[in-house]
Amino acid sequence: MGELYKQLEEQFVKWAENRTDIKAAIVVGSRARTDHSADEWADLDIIMVTAEPELYSSTYDWIKNVGDPLLTFIEETPGGFLERRVLFEGMLDVDFAILPEEEFRTKVLQFQQGKIPPQLAAQILDLFGRGIRVLLDKDRMIARLQTLLIKIEPSSLPPPTQHDFLEVVNDFLYHAVFTAKHLQRGELWWTVTCLNCHMQSLLRQMIEWHAKVHYGWSHETWFRGRFLEEWAHPAVIEKLQRSIAHYDVEDIKQVLLSAVDMFQWMAKEVAEKLNYSYPTDVNEYVIEWIRNTLQQ
Repeated sequence: MGELYKQLEEQFVKWAENRTDIKAAIVVGSRARTDHSADEWADLDIIMVTAEPELYSSTYDWIKNVGDPLLTFIEETPGGFLERRVLFEGMLDVDFAILPEEEFRTKVLQFQQGKIPPQLAAQILDLFGRGIRVLLDKDRMIARLQTLLIKIEPSSLPPPTQHDFLEVVNDFLYHAVFTAKHLQRGELWWTVTCLNCHMQSLLRQMIEWHAKVHYGWSHETWFRGRFLEEWAHPAVIEKLQRSIAHYDVEDIKQVLLSAVDMFQWMAKEVAEKLNYSYPTDVNEYVIEWIRNTLQQ
């Protein structure tokens, strides 16, 4: 599979070199890093910096210059950009993230001037700092970014502010009530989706902060919970066994209560370590209401 992906890369470079609108292209992810490098199931992630981003998001004939596609669709990346995901013949999956040239140049300049918000800087470091392979760099934009990344230490990225912390706590408690209400209505699909998706994303954020306050703020946590079993606190791993709900009323009740208890335990430890206030009264009021509601 590795050789087949290499052939796709070579075809992409051969085509992109002659495209005046494509200014740079890099490989990120497991096929670019040495830590947790690609196995036989890994996909290929290519970031394209282009002056004509809409061309690659709104059309797909260009993909045939790279390989023989079976299917393709557009998806939004966590950074707010679009990426065209392609399944090529042989079940080779390639993600082409499409970055507008002007916006990329602006972000590099802001990064250089220290004007990037800390959380965005953390995302940039997570995406680019683990290793990249440069396929094209016509204007040396990538070289400048690499120079900036070398100067950043993970420990220099600050913890969440009190405000950021409470936003996550309040969001979680709000949706715990939301989930209980919809469960009482009998809306199992809506309920289990909120519990297993939105609330899980907030739980994952607290797991990251919890690991960092225990092991140091430079402790390695991966993007969106990747390799979580390696970096989370052992007590968290144990509790996660009851954090995913089945499409079943009683199971949803038990998992909701388990998730709320787990979140509260971690959040209180994070608040204590960071010397932040925690809405204990509201938290207990919400939990009591949920328990009473679920018993009806």
